[in-house]
Amino acid sequence: MEEIRERLPLVRRSPRDLGALALAVCRPAVDAREVLSHAELDLETGLIGDGWSRRAGSRTDPSPNPERQLTVINSRFIELIAGPDRDAWALAGDQLYVDLDLSVDALPTGSRLAIGDRAVIEVTEPPHNGCAKFAARFGRDAHKIVWTEEGQRLRLRGLNARVIVGAPIATGDAVRVTLRSTP
Repeated sequence: MEEIRERLPLVRRSPRDLGALALAVCRPAVDAREVLSHAELDLETGLIGDGWSRRAGSRTDPSPNPERQLTVINSRFIELIAGPDRDAWALAGDQLYVDLDLSVDALPTGSRLAIGDRAVIEVTEPPHNGCAKFAARFGRDAHKIVWTEEGQRLRLRGLNARVIVGAPIATGDAVRVTLRSTP
């Protein structure tokens, strides 16, 4: 835990307005991961090929939750807890890994991010929280820190988003804040 805390300043120094897409991951089935160099975002299905559109939104609602269409995590944080191997990053279960400040202060709900030339996503309200699988894959300390007050404020476990403008994206694409909503 101390090592993670000592290295958090690196995460806090993530770019605030212009970053990059470090990794895109498709989850075609439960626990299956495909690291992609190119992907496509779509209004209806989210990340094309991903299983989000085939998953229940909750125990009581069988339809997928559009507020949880995409999950986005800070690439600096995942590297801190998983190391430099990007295949290991994919185990987090997120679709987009970005070098960008994802904190609540930097990206309130309703903020928009452009990825590449045309794709746009919007930050949604539901929090993205760590689960037992996250703890098993990255350790209890990583799981605990995402639940701290600071971890929640920094959105260390990431954020939920939805596609506003579908388009192709690729690893290395610029990720720009195009709209920063007010809390």
